[in-house]
Amino acid sequence: MPTQFDPPSGTRDFLAAEYEKREWAFGVLRSVFASYGFEPLQTPAFERLDVLLGKYGEDADKLVFKILRRGEHEASGEADLALRYDMTVPLARVAAAYGSQLPTPYKRYAIGPVWRADRPGRGRFREFVQCDLDILGSPSTLADAEVLAAHHDAMIGLGLTDFTILLNSRQVLSGLLEVFGVPPQLGSGVLISLDKLDKLSPDEVTAELAGRGLPGTIADDLVTAMTATDAEDRIRAALKDSEVGQAGVDEVDRLLALVAGQIPATRIAFTPRMVRGLSYYTGPIWELAAAGVPGSVGSGGRYDHLIAQLGGPDVAATGTSIGIERVLMLLAGDQAAGRGRLDVAVTVLGDDLAADSFALASAGRAAGLRAGVYLGGSGKLGKQIKWASDNGARWCLIYGHAERATGEVTVRDLTSGEQQQVPAGEVGGYLAARAGDRSA
Repeated sequence: MPTQFDPPSGTRDFLAAEYEKREWAFGVLRSVFASYGFEPLQTPAFERLDVLLGKYGEDADKLVFKILRRGEHEASGEADLALRYDMTVPLARVAAAYGSQLPTPYKRYAIGPVWRADRPGRGRFREFVQCDLDILGSPSTLADAEVLAAHHDAMIGLGLTDFTILLNSRQVLSGLLEVFGVPPQLGSGVLISLDKLDKLSPDEVTAELAGRGLPGTIADDLVTAMTATDAEDRIRAALKDSEVGQAGVDEVDRLLALVAGQIPATRIAFTPRMVRGLSYYTGPIWELAAAGVPGSVGSGGRYDHLIAQLGGPDVAATGTSIGIERVLMLLAGDQAAGRGRLDVAVTVLGDDLAADSFALASAGRAAGLRAGVYLGGSGKLGKQIKWASDNGARWCLIYGHAERATGEVTVRDLTSGEQQQVPAGEVGGYLAARAGDRSA
């Protein structure tokens, strides 16, 4: 049962270790994206309600977190603002507002919290971080390839290697509906059902297709072709009789050829059964599947015209979204382990020595290291050594009356256990030199 001290349902507190793990991951992502020339975009946490509503569909609109009027208008109880639901609508607004000021193509990434007024279940949250990477203004497959390569490199940068990029095309799917004789009015519903092939058995999907009005023989043939062990060969052969389908196959092959030098063949594959059920996709589509994780850990594709539908200019667009919350759960402890809180811990072995201890900590910080003094009073040395170790410090500076008498500081390396007597005035330089040589 929740208590008054728990955070609101669907939100989380992050203590230091988890916070540092997340910040480390975000830093990796920013570095990878910047290496490809993507620039950051930060938008407000909330948008005008009229900007958000009607952009996601009736069901999604119910999940928009509305903000009631404030101040002198509070009594009306009406909402005029809402917390952002995703990063795409803000992108569309920015593209409309600053179009002439933005480079062409516009390559941006966004990492930040979004909010959904959902009933949170296990592993789902009402406040979570979304990480998007998009290119606006380029209709070229080169843009799709660059987004895919950057997404791949981001995963590698985070230390994840056991994943596969499942690649397909909306044109391939359109061609499949054509060659298998799916009536046009049933097309969108059929794709929604086929999108469940990774969750339901083939028989269950076939039954669902029949329930949508698709003749049983067509439903069976379509599901069989998409789930066969030689599905790719079957689909390629079938789509030779469809102009749009063959165009989709060619599109997939071009994309595979473009990324061949950056993404190993074992990590990317043409996957005809992969269906991104969202109707706004217009070209290549993809999902990232990771071992041991249900669903995807990232997805994206080309979505020409969507920015216009969301209120921005009608520009070609492609992008990908990294399921960073799921990725964070996959990170091994040693991949994202935060450093200790201190590099240098300084003892306080007497009230009359405290000022000198503070000066030694200052010298450590001047050397570019994180340094702090023992704040528990003048406790026993053993207790202070344990405090230094608990804080992850590499060095403990021991400064007592004996050290004051000789003008030296005992520098204990907590990794090796070795100790060195260092003149007090040279401690900063000594630590800086050792920090630059981690094998010292």
